[in-house]
Order: sequence, then structure tokens, then C-alpha cells
Amino acid sequence: MRIDIITVLPEMLQGFVNESILARAQKKGLAEIHLHNLRDYTRDKWRRVDDYPYGGSAGMVMQCEPIDRCITALKEERDYDDVIFTTPDGELFNQHVANNLSLKQNLIILCGHYKGIDHRIREHLITREISVGDYVLTGGELAAAIIADAVVRIVPGVIGDEQSALSDSFQDDLLAAPVYTRPAEYKGWRVPEVLLSGHEARIREWEMEQALERTKRLRPDLLGLSPKQEETTH
Repeated sequence: MRIDIITVLPEMLQGFVNESILARAQKKGLAEIHLHNLRDYTRDKWRRVDDYPYGGSAGMVMQCEPIDRCITALKEERDYDDVIFTTPDGELFNQHVANNLSLKQNLIILCGHYKGIDHRIREHLITREISVGDYVLTGGELAAAIIADAVVRIVPGVIGDEQSALSDSFQDDLLAAPVYTRPAEYKGWRVPEVLLSGHEARIREWEMEQALERTKRLRPDLLGLSPKQEETTH
């Protein structure tokens, strides 16, 4: 899998994409993550990539030309499954979206900035718009980092124990069950006996019960329940 991230702040992402799971994936040859400085694609002598919006509203808008030149240059080298724009008004990013994107071969992620990007880019070049939540960030770099991490970590072979990724929260629309490790007792706080029993079937049953209980209590929306409906299920 290859992810090309277009940004005006590549330094902000360099450390992130070269550490932890993303670094491991790249060392294994299972993923490539390339950062592209949008300022390298402007003809402006001051390397500006933004301008005032038509209509007189406040803020600055990212220009068409540098974005078009960058995406065009990338597309001349390979085909892309999706050109993603990180924006608060995009589809909400969740585990299902991450699973879908992990099946792709080549992705471009364009990080928004300022007041946004010239809408013509969204109309003609962007194929998918994604939001990481109902809030506004200064730029799309953090959103791009979240998407890249969530997607790459579930590419087969990236995590040594693939079952670990498959049992993460949200993979089956449930929150994960509680987890414990040694010692079995600390300050009188004990690990549930079932986890010490060695009885795999009972442990799996306990984990499912806990996952359902936690999901109903903390995120009833994942089960299609309203808070009032959730209360009646107890």
C-alpha cells in the first residue's frame, strides 16, 4: 500500500510517519508513506499557496493551481484508488472506512488548511472527503495522520499478531472487553477469575458479554440504540 500526503507542513508529519507501527510497516515493505510539500508546486516566488476568497469573506483559501499540479504529477506516475480530502464536512471516519481503505493500493490524502480549498478541486479532483470528527482543526495534518495510522495498522502482516488488530474496538461494532496483565492481584484489586481459568470457551464468552455490556453502556449508538432504549435493556 502507498499513501501520498499533500501538505503545507510536511515537517509536522515526518516524525509521526517514521515511528511506531507506520515505521514498522515501511521497514517490512508493506506500506509506503510519502510527504509532498504543496509549496513545491506553486509558481509564486514567495511560495504562497493561498489567496483571499472571492466574495469578501474572512480567511484565506488554498489555490487550485498548486494542488492540481501536485496531484497531476503524482497521477502521471501511478493510478490512485482514491484522492481523499480531509474536511469537517466529509463522511465520518470510522473502523469500517479504515477497513475499506486498507484494501486499496494507492491513496492520496490532501490536507486542508486556512479557510479551506478552492471548491473546484473538490468538484474535479477529489474522490472522497473524510472527517475525523465534528470539530475544526487548524489543518488536515492530524486528520491525515489518524487516517494513515488506522489504515496501515490493519494491512495484513503489519502487526505481528493479526488477531490483535481484529479484536480491537469497533471491528465488530463493539467496544473491546477489559484487558488485564500480571500481577493477578495488586493492592487487593484482582483480575477476574475467569481470565485465570485457562478455559478458552468461558474466556471468549466472558469477553463477548463484557464487550456487549460496555457498548450498551458507553456507546449505545453502535448498536442502534438510543440512551433511553439502552436503559431499558438493563
